[in-house]
Amino acid sequence: MTDHGTGAEGKDDSAILIPLHERRRERDELPVTFHRRELDQILKIYGTMVAAGEWRDYAIDHLRDRAVFSVFRRTSEVPLYQIVKTPALARRQGAFSVVAASGMILKRGHELGRVLAVFDKPLKLVGT
Repeated sequence: MTDHGTGAEGKDDSAILIPLHERRRERDELPVTFHRRELDQILKIYGTMVAAGEWRDYAIDHLRDRAVFSVFRRTSEVPLYQIVKTPALARRQGAFSVVAASGMILKRGHELGRVLAVFDKPLKLVGT
């Protein structure tokens, strides 16, 4: 504790020392999560694909090093796609990626909106 020279015993000190290494350890133990805006973008794509009948279920995993949004055609199957947020890669390839069921990375980048563009379908010419 610090002594402010007031001489009053039993008085609350406004300055509390917290060792920096303890604070860092607490922060490192928190799982990685999707922020509200990121989740909104993901759920918008998910809703579109559910309406098209392509996806039926999802799961969200908040792990120590990454957050994963997995989409399924059926609950009992392996995920069709995984939308992954890995903050450790933010300065390199980008924190966001879309991974196929085979493990192949379909798209990776710094902005979630651009990464999710992999799910945009091209327009098809309808014959009359």
